[in-house]
This record gives sequence, structure tokens and C-alpha cells, in this order.
Amino acid sequence: MRQPVPPTTRALPWLVGAAGASAVLLGAFGAHALRGVLDAGGREVWHTASQYHFWHALALAITCQAPPGRPRRCALAAFAMGIVLFCGSLYALALGAPRWCGAITPLGGLAFIVGWIALGLALHRTDKIAS
Repeated sequence: MRQPVPPTTRALPWLVGAAGASAVLLGAFGAHALRGVLDAGGREVWHTASQYHFWHALALAITCQAPPGRPRRCALAAFAMGIVLFCGSLYALALGAPRWCGAITPLGGLAFIVGWIALGLALHRTDKIAS
């Protein structure tokens, strides 16, 4: 008999798709729609945000391939939080948000670091299972 798929597992493809699609959309928005609006510094901040956004959308996709368990759940949550906090605060700063929003950015960076460590643990677990 087939095991039911937990709701959180069914949501993962949507999370990955939304993260990737929003990275492309926001990157294109910054490159085209904001071309005459942002100064050089704002464009650079926007570009940094969209690069980190895209790379961590890919990290989410890789994480989905890790075996289920606490390290995978931690990595998924940390990467998603990092995209929101790190990239979101940079997008906001590029658009003229108050400078205090920059205090949020390191929290997102920390979430990215935690995500990569958790992904490493999850993939290490895969290595142990294969042995």
C-alpha cells in the first residue's frame, strides 16, 4: 500500500518554484523597470539581492533531494528565511527603505549559513545511508 505524502512534502515543489520564479522576476524587474529609477548603488544592492535569491532558490531545490529528517527541514526553513530576510532587506534598501532595515540583512546571512551547514549534515546522512 502506498504511503501518504505529508502536506509539507507536497508543498516543497511549490516553495522551490516560487523561490526560483520570484528570483527571475525580481532580477528582471531590477534590470529593466528600475533602470532609470535606482542610482548605481541601488542597482548594485538589487543585483546582489537577486543573485543571492537565485542561488538559494537552487539550494532549496538541492535540499529537496536530501533524505527526509531534521537536517533537511532545518535547511529548507533556513534557506527560505534567508531569502526573505537577506534578499528582502536588500531589495527594500535598494528601493529606499530606512537604513535600519540593513540590520535585518545579517540575520538573513546567518540563516543562509545555518542552511548550508544543515544541508551538509543532510547530505552526510545520505552518504551514511548509501554505505
